[in-house]
Amino acid sequence: MAAGLTGGCACGAVRYELASEPMWVQCCHCRDCQRQTGSAFAVNGLIETDRIAVTGLTPVAIGVPTDSGRIHDIYRCPQCQTALWSDYGGKAYLRYVRAGTLDEPGRLRPDVHVHVRSRLDWVRIPDDVPAFDAFYDMKSVWSEQAQSRRAEASARYRT
Repeated sequence: MAAGLTGGCACGAVRYELASEPMWVQCCHCRDCQRQTGSAFAVNGLIETDRIAVTGLTPVAIGVPTDSGRIHDIYRCPQCQTALWSDYGGKAYLRYVRAGTLDEPGRLRPDVHVHVRSRLDWVRIPDDVPAFDAFYDMKSVWSEQAQSRRAEASARYRT
C-alpha cells in the first residue's frame, strides 16, 4: 500500500495500513467527540473503507448514541477496546480513522476544525486552518479531489 500510514490498537491485536492518504482530515470539537474520546477534540482522517487493510483481529462496531439522536458506530479492538475508527449515519463506505491510533499521528494535520462553538477555551486553533462553529458545506470547503473520492466510494457501495 502506497500511503505508508500504519496504526493499531493499544495491545497490538489489531493493526492496519491505509492504501492512501485520507481524503480529508478534520478536528472535531463537539461534545460527542469530547465525551467519546475523553479529550478536548478528535482528529479524524476520512478515508474509503476499502482503503483500510486490517491484520490481526477484526475491530468490532459498537453503536454509540449521539446528541443528534443517530447512532454512530465506533470500531474498537475486541481485546483492549481502543477506538480505531468510526462511521457516521450508516455510511459504511467511509471511515473516520482516529489519528491518535496511527504509528505517526503527526502526519495527519487537520484541514478544518468543526463544532468550535463547543471548543474548550484553552484550545487554540491555527490561523491558517478554516474553523466553523458547527459543520460546513463540504462542496464549498473540500477539494475537488476529495469530493470526487467521496462520490466514487459512495457509488461503489451502492453497486
